[in-house]
Amino acid sequence: MRKIIKVLLIILAAAVAGLALILLYVKKGLPSVGAAPDIKVELTKDRVARGQYLANHVAACMDCHSQRDWSVYGAPIKEGTFGGGGERFGKEMGFPGTLYSRNLTPYGLSGWTDGEIFRAITTGQNKRNQALFPLMPYLHYGTLDQEDIYSIIAYLRTLPSIANQVPDRSLDFPVNFIVNTVPRKAALAQKPARTDSVQYGKYLVTMADCVACHSRVDAHGEIIAGSEFGGGRSFNFPNGIVVTTPNITTDVATGIGSWTSELFVQKFKRFSDSSYHEQKLGPKDFNTPMPWFMFTGMDTADLKAIFSYLQTVKKINNEVTRFAKR
Repeated sequence: MRKIIKVLLIILAAAVAGLALILLYVKKGLPSVGAAPDIKVELTKDRVARGQYLANHVAACMDCHSQRDWSVYGAPIKEGTFGGGGERFGKEMGFPGTLYSRNLTPYGLSGWTDGEIFRAITTGQNKRNQALFPLMPYLHYGTLDQEDIYSIIAYLRTLPSIANQVPDRSLDFPVNFIVNTVPRKAALAQKPARTDSVQYGKYLVTMADCVACHSRVDAHGEIIAGSEFGGGRSFNFPNGIVVTTPNITTDVATGIGSWTSELFVQKFKRFSDSSYHEQKLGPKDFNTPMPWFMFTGMDTADLKAIFSYLQTVKKINNEVTRFAKR
């Protein structure tokens, strides 16, 4: 019996040692996507303009990397915070810890090379070789067109500097280990021609990361296979309201199957009306996680391309209760 116990203890010790080595590797050896590329992005007029459009109205980078006024419907960006980071994402919102968006103005990126910014956007590994939390959809950004990433970098270099020191994140175990396994090498591809409405629409949907919100997710925030674009992801608001995303597949009964392209465009363009920026909310009113004030600036042709692509995704019958109380 003593011999059996001794063998079992040896096996247990070996297992613990093996696990410790794995955890050490995951914590210290990852992420490992390679060195940042040695690039210098030329700040041409066309690049900056394209980057401004993408960062504000398609990828909506500035929506997260600014602080938002959640007391107003649509949560417009607070004056003086544009690109300066500091927006908080906490446990009460369903995150495994507390995160803050980073400062993307020259104050926050002054010590970064263009290659380090490029690597962070497209792989999820930052200047300090740390893994970014995948709230930022870098796995999708890593499949985009290189020139579009260059354009976003060019635009970020032109932002007015905001002196805002952002707190470090705090992730719960085991997510603080798991996050290191997420970054991966980029697989960039040339963007489709705008004349190919469906494929260009797919490209824009990838950049806007529509699928992340308009799909159901598991307890770890991973998209549940087969639920893509069918809605059902819930967002908790501090006032106890739960907002669930709608179905944007072509199901007529529960999705947008009866919508026209014009109706789809109008849904976005109505937020160009400045009156929406002034809709103060009461303590029990619902808000929306959708960055309407960013997306309303998207070109009509691009919105139509997105609609064309959504017409091709798998139809899902999923009735969603949009608003509820916890």
